[in-house]
Amino acid sequence: MLNMDNCIFCKIIKKEIPCARVYEDENFLAFLDINPVSDGHMMIIPKKHIIWMQDADDETISEIFKLAKKLMLAVKNGVKCDYVQVSIVGKDVPHFHIHLIPRHLNDGFPQFATKKYQDGESSKVAKKITASIP
Repeated sequence: MLNMDNCIFCKIIKKEIPCARVYEDENFLAFLDINPVSDGHMMIIPKKHIIWMQDADDETISEIFKLAKKLMLAVKNGVKCDYVQVSIVGKDVPHFHIHLIPRHLNDGFPQFATKKYQDGESSKVAKKITASIP
């Protein structure tokens, strides 16, 4: 597993790797994605090295989503898109990050692949999740 010494996002935070910075404060950095889905596609990252969103403390989660809303409005107005898609995956770079992707209603981007539950399967899955809620 990568640690903060060899994490590309930590290197961007330390300005060892350049980026197109959009926003920065003491806790977060937002910068344009180098492989954007659309113009204005950016990522927001905590400056603290956190691999997965679920490992972040509640204050970090709260503050990063408030920042995401603020930047979504700026993206929507700045690049004149219809809406901003939020994506949190974390598999590509092991440092918690939120993608803000400007979208247009008719942009033709592919949607997520979906599946259908078999009869009774959805209630079994829901029960497994419900039983795991702390």
